[in-house]
Amino acid sequence: MHPSDPVAFPGFRAVPRTGVIYVMMEAAARGFRYGSPDWANLGQGAPETGDLPGSPARIGHVVVDPSAYEYAPVDGLRELREAVAALYNHRYRRGLPSQYTAENVCISAGGRAGLTRIAAALGPVHLGHMLPDYTAYEELLGVFRDFVPIPIPLRPEDGFRLSPESLRERIVSMGLGAVLLSNPCNPTGNVVRGEELNRWVSIARKLNTVLILDEFYAHYVYAGGDPVSAAAYVEDVDTDPVVIVDGLTKNWRYPGWRLSWTVGPKSVVRGLASAGSFLDGGAPHPLQRAAIPLLAPDVADAEAAAIRRRFHAKRDLAVARCRAMGMRIADPPEGAFYLFPSLEGLPGRCRDGRALFEAALEHQVICVPGAFFDIDPGNRRSAFGSRLSGHIRLSFGPDEPTLLRGLDRLAALIQTG
Repeated sequence: MHPSDPVAFPGFRAVPRTGVIYVMMEAAARGFRYGSPDWANLGQGAPETGDLPGSPARIGHVVVDPSAYEYAPVDGLRELREAVAALYNHRYRRGLPSQYTAENVCISAGGRAGLTRIAAALGPVHLGHMLPDYTAYEELLGVFRDFVPIPIPLRPEDGFRLSPESLRERIVSMGLGAVLLSNPCNPTGNVVRGEELNRWVSIARKLNTVLILDEFYAHYVYAGGDPVSAAAYVEDVDTDPVVIVDGLTKNWRYPGWRLSWTVGPKSVVRGLASAGSFLDGGAPHPLQRAAIPLLAPDVADAEAAAIRRRFHAKRDLAVARCRAMGMRIADPPEGAFYLFPSLEGLPGRCRDGRALFEAALEHQVICVPGAFFDIDPGNRRSAFGSRLSGHIRLSFGPDEPTLLRGLDRLAALIQTG
């Protein structure tokens, strides 16, 4: 469990800070400020947000029509929901009889809000979640009491991968009613795609197990090129138990907009709208209107292509530099913009992710200890040390000068042991 602030009033519980938030608050306590040229933020999962060669022009201002002063619907503006559905049909469902419509889409105020709506709407099931995976899942899976989170540990010797056969065995043996994962994966960069992803969807369909896929890095795919989504393998959009979460944060490089969507069966989307009515009330009306042009297929596809070119080059740079430092990376990540190297071969304290994180802060570099991705809802495994303590997550999301500055400082730190 991550540290919490003391609670001054009875009736309030101490709420732990999720891994990346804890990391950023520790950096802030040492002087970090966003935009500071003195720091290298390789910790927080945010992409560079400026112009890229070949990318559509960035939105520089938002015109607010007076009608947007009113609340938007809790499930989102219909025009935006239609645009999301049209993009998924264009990319993944051409020629298929079952097509997504606005009724298959729910808009939320960011990825966490979208995932929280899903968690609130889940029934009393066993929910399987991967280890390692996104740090924010920890409190999300622990705060709602209807479902029981069941960890699915992935082994480093398997490259932190789970085969379709192993997925089926886990669902059956653990009685899982739902499975949650990020794809591409945060932090490992693994991607389930093609026939393998088709088999995952088929298993979920046959076993009636809800597959909840966080696809926030679907544009960051370096082998094969095209964005990846389970939507391509859904047979019937209203009966297949596949729920997809995505948004502007990573794939369109607008993290500050906090705008996301969930795509799934109509009955699920109705439940998410009901959950949103008491959880968050919906996403900002003006930003929803401004986002509609970004979902046009030609705009979205140009952005995806520009992202692949820029981030593929940064990935190769980061992998080469980290290997030169002695970090162990078996294969370059296939997706997302993170490295999750083993520190086993490094000297002294640098072999421990938490110690390296603390030391890096003193050199004004931010990274994330690997143990924070060993998510533990409810602090059920606190008596055991994390098997991921010898890993660290490094982001190659920032612009190249920031990335190089951080890698240079890490190399100097490691050289001193």
